Amino acid sequence: MEATLNALGGILLNAIPTFLLFLLLHFYLKSTFFGPMEKVLHERDEATAGARRRAQESLAKAEEKSRQYEETMRNARSEIYKEQEAQRKQWQTEQSAQIADAAARSKAALEAARAQLASETAAARQALDAESRELASKIATQILEGRAA
Repeated sequence: MEATLNALGGILLNAIPTFLLFLLLHFYLKSTFFGPMEKVLHERDEATAGARRRAQESLAKAEEKSRQYEETMRNARSEIYKEQEAQRKQWQTEQSAQIADAAARSKAALEAARAQLASETAAARQALDAESRELASKIATQILEGRAA
């Protein structure tokens, strides 16, 4: 058993330079290869995560601007509808006033036409009355003259 332990000790003694070379290789690769590789991977991850974060922030800003735009458009439409309603009411009021004015003018014109027609009718009756008396007088005279002859 002692021989085995001596052989094992010899193997371990011969393995120490390999182990030291292995440790040296490990630290060398870690500092020259894996360290920069880890740094590059970390920077890449930060860049992609940062890009995603910026994209999400940009999307959130775009959604906010879209919401504000929609709200502004809704307010503008509401304002336009109010202005249109006010204009429509004004036009309706003006139209009602014009209709009332036209009705008053037509009523006055109708009354004036009736008065003129009544005066013309009265004048025509007087003229007819005078003419009929004159005609009756002529007829009576001719009849009386015709009997006298």
